[in-house]
Order: sequence, then C-alpha cells, then structure tokens
Amino acid sequence: MFLEPHFKGQRSGWIEVICGSMFSGKTEELIRRLKRAKIANQKVEIFKPAVDKRYDDTKVVSHDANFILSTPIAHSSKLLELTDGVNVVGVDEAQFFDEDLVENCQKLALKGIRVIIAGLDMDFKGLPFGPVPQLLAVAEYITKVHAICQHCGNLATHSYRLSADEDTVVLGEKDRYEPRCRTCYHMGNILNLQA
Repeated sequence: MFLEPHFKGQRSGWIEVICGSMFSGKTEELIRRLKRAKIANQKVEIFKPAVDKRYDDTKVVSHDANFILSTPIAHSSKLLELTDGVNVVGVDEAQFFDEDLVENCQKLALKGIRVIIAGLDMDFKGLPFGPVPQLLAVAEYITKVHAICQHCGNLATHSYRLSADEDTVVLGEKDRYEPRCRTCYHMGNILNLQA
C-alpha cells in the first residue's frame, strides 16, 4: 500500500534496524542513537512491548543498566497515535510486536520520521523471529551486532536457551539464555537431543 507524504518537499524519513543475538548490545546501541538525537534537540519518542517487564515497566534498559524512558504499548498501531510532531521514534524488542509493526514503521518513515528499531533477528531455534525479518527487508540501514560466545570466545550470532521450554517467547536473561557462535549453538542442540 503506497502512502503519499504529508506535503511536497518534506524531508524523508527512514528505518534503521539494529539486530543480533541476546547480549549483543542491541538495546545499548538503540539508547546511544536516541540520546544523540535528543542532544541534537530532536523530539524523540521511545516504545517497548507492554509484555517486556524484565528490568522495568516503563524504561528501556540495556544489560549493562543504561536506560531511557519509554512508553509500553500492546500493539504497534499505537505508534501512529502517539507520535505527532516527533522527529525520531525508537522501538525496542521488536520481535515481541505484532506483524503490523512493519507497515506502521513504514507509515512513520513516510511521514518524515527517523525510525530506529532494535530486536532479535532469530529465536532460540535459530529461525527468523517475529516481524524483524520483514523490517530488515524494508530498512534503509541495518546494523548487526554480535555478542561473544560463552564457550569458545568467537562472535556469537545465536541465542541459546538453557531451559527446556519450547514456547517461542520465554522472557529471561542470563538465567535462561546465553550467546553462542554457530558451531557451539549447534553442538549444544545435538547434545540436548542425545540426552
């Protein structure tokens, strides 16, 4: 669906996606970019999924305890309602949002808004996670960040689940997940199948 920009000559908006495994610094990078936009006196709004209450109900918090205030929302349609007069929109934990997030982010960009999104690109099974793959397809800028594998020290690209839970969405931190490289991730899954 094509949407006309608000008026001719309007500056163009765009979509930036920051993706990677757990513990790779996605949220840290999102916070850094949003704080820089605030320093530049741009009007910034930050959103997170209402379901994510791991560190705080209303703050976006990185694993190293940096934070920025945000608005928890249950559905991505709220992005369109809560962003009048905004220059920059930040969205954390994009994988937990509904599939409409892609279209709603594109609508914001067409209104001239810079949209910065952070999220896991793969779930614990190594499969594309939620709306993030579609966001990668429509984004102007993509940054893939990496953690360090807990077993071998190589770059980690996967989020290895330490528990036996099979649900796709299981909120947790280092008690339930660890970053692993491709090889250590697959070796762990093979050992679990043999156990």
